[in-house]
Amino acid sequence: MDVIGKGVIRKDAWDKVTGDAKYTDDYQSVGMLSCTKVISPYGHARITAIDKTEALKIPGVRAIIAGEHFPLTGEAIRDRPPIAIDKVRYHGEPVALVVADTPSQAKKAANLVKVYYELLPVVNSPTQAFQKNAPLVHEELGEYKKEEDSHSIPGTNIASLTKIRKGNMEKGWSESEVTVEASYSFSPSDHAAMETRCSTCEISRDGTINIMTSSQAPYMVKTLISEYFGEDIGKIVVHTPFVGGGYGGKAPVQLEILAYLASKAVGGRPVKVFNTREEDIITSPCHIGLDGTVKIGADRNGKIKVMEILYLWDGGAYSDKAIDVTRSGAVDCTGPYNVENLWCDSYCMYTNHPYASPYRGFSHSELSFVIERTLDLLSQKLQMDPLELRYINAIRPGNTTPTRVPLNKSNLGDLPHCIEKVKHLIKWEEGPIKEINERFVRVKGVSCSWKTSTIDANAPSGVTLTFNRDGSINLMSGLIEIGTGTKTVLAQILAERLKMDVDKIHVRMEVDTQTMPEHWKTVASRGTFMAGRATLNAAEDVINQLKEVASCVLRAPKEDLEVANSRVFLRDDPSIGLHFKDIGYGYKYPNGNAIGGQIIGRGKYILRHITKLDPETGAGKPGPEWSVAAYGVEIEFDRKDYTYRLVNAAAVVDAGRVMNEKTALGQVMGAMSMGLAFAGRETFYFDDLGRVLNPQLRTYRPLRYGENPNYLVDFVENPQIDGPYGARGIGELGLMGMPGALGNALSIAAGVSLHNLPLIPELIWKAKEKQ
Repeated sequence: MDVIGKGVIRKDAWDKVTGDAKYTDDYQSVGMLSCTKVISPYGHARITAIDKTEALKIPGVRAIIAGEHFPLTGEAIRDRPPIAIDKVRYHGEPVALVVADTPSQAKKAANLVKVYYELLPVVNSPTQAFQKNAPLVHEELGEYKKEEDSHSIPGTNIASLTKIRKGNMEKGWSESEVTVEASYSFSPSDHAAMETRCSTCEISRDGTINIMTSSQAPYMVKTLISEYFGEDIGKIVVHTPFVGGGYGGKAPVQLEILAYLASKAVGGRPVKVFNTREEDIITSPCHIGLDGTVKIGADRNGKIKVMEILYLWDGGAYSDKAIDVTRSGAVDCTGPYNVENLWCDSYCMYTNHPYASPYRGFSHSELSFVIERTLDLLSQKLQMDPLELRYINAIRPGNTTPTRVPLNKSNLGDLPHCIEKVKHLIKWEEGPIKEINERFVRVKGVSCSWKTSTIDANAPSGVTLTFNRDGSINLMSGLIEIGTGTKTVLAQILAERLKMDVDKIHVRMEVDTQTMPEHWKTVASRGTFMAGRATLNAAEDVINQLKEVASCVLRAPKEDLEVANSRVFLRDDPSIGLHFKDIGYGYKYPNGNAIGGQIIGRGKYILRHITKLDPETGAGKPGPEWSVAAYGVEIEFDRKDYTYRLVNAAAVVDAGRVMNEKTALGQVMGAMSMGLAFAGRETFYFDDLGRVLNPQLRTYRPLRYGENPNYLVDFVENPQIDGPYGARGIGELGLMGMPGALGNALSIAAGVSLHNLPLIPELIWKAKEKQ
């Protein structure tokens, strides 16, 4: 490999390090208006009246949108009004939109919109929502339009139920000699992307709807606005420039709808809707919460015989993407272990919390915390090394997934190899506990994880390649550059296949849905896999066209030609050939005649053999492959005040093939940092009215600079046959096992089993006091 695996400098690096990179909020057109949201101060309340009188007197106010019935929105279930009508269901929900000439005018008027509320009982957790006498978040659940794989139960707070049934539970329990059972809980939290969400919309006189948005899914914006409002999909054009982090939070469609409604209210003029940090935390979709219970049976040698699992997910006020997230949590519910006898119910519950969206890992860091903590409890009961217990039960080729998909060396990563590597990386042989003195102790915790990408069965990806007159190539893909460097990897894939200099490949970063081929969504670690396959397909198209022209000019059959170093030449005599610049725009003979024309390559890829799940058993193939990883965390714990310092964090990921060494390391380390922040710092605190008490970065605490541990990262390269050059998705894997490993280390250090996140000193102290 000449390019694959090397640390190629990212195509977007120069723009970003110089500050030239432009994000959605950096774009401002002449006459663009500003839109400010009026948001609910309560978690659950009936709207009794809205008074816009004083707000309309503010100079510059062009429109106030409130109290109007618009079509219900939502991906899995159409249950969400774009602007609250009749009642509010979460703190931060938009109640009105104020459109004015300037942001300050819009803000001033928004503060004068008077909304009168009648408080309603609040559903403050998924466990509470599950109770028979719980207040209903959606009384009309049975009347909503929904997708066929959304299994809601009218008259309850159950937005959807995914069942997984495998094997024989009676047999599993009869073969079990040791059992452990435990429950876990954590609240929703935020994605905390550096760029807050932002969208603009302008509707031209011919009806064209131009939207610019910081989104991971511009083609979904186009599709859903067409479906919701009956607009001609061909007249909806979505632009997405650089996106300053997404982590799943920018996959749902929300602000785009508000921008569209605001523009429509002012005759199509351009309008910008921008989230302040507080609005980004509470108004837009958040990271899902979970109450989970798991019971495991095993024999005395540590072999798991049976699992019984109940997941109650905090989907928040509206189902939107939460149903997909909870389904994903069901299909991989056991963690990366071979479990022949399994019962799992995964519920998406309505609560009066901000509604949930995907979060890096798509439910897997959450379920991994539940499973990995319980495995440590099992290892303690068996008096067995926790890494050995995981090695014995590690999922392997020949096993089947919870949804009964047969696994092989290609569609399953090599978890035993990952465990072996992480064992050496964290120096496990030195022992998991090291006493420093009477006050301080160093402890190591371990975990594992796996993931398949549960995405649409017909999810497409396309790539087009066009030649420039100097022989360089333009690469265009609907993939969003959200900081992952994936578009650079596409250039590497193309350069490798064409055997050319990667610097001669120009990648267009901004996405325009009218001119660029569709990539379903930039989510689920599918960018390299799907767009990479499409790139290889486009490369074959280009090679064929190059050879067709060169065959005529060189008077040689196509099969005798080779492509490399930006040339097409005779395989047996490389001195006879043509440069790309001579044929990329057609070839001109000495007498003036010409053949060919600009070479335009096209490539496409669509997932294959993905099936829906059986609603009663969960049987089906939800994703293309299962990626795996093993983890270790070492902490220094203070027995006196229950504080701790992160010393080392390790992750070994089966990457299939490392495509770009530097970006792969950056991806995994960044994900590890997010996982440790989620586990040890980040959460929403709710009061009795369902209000988020910490909606600013002063009180909502991601991991700060200087709090990071020493990151230790390694890879296993077990190629995935159908992946581009054997690559597997790795963008999420660094995160998923961090909460479990940190929880296991702290439980040992504190001498108490910890079952709640985030793992802050106060929580550890409370657990000790309770013990």
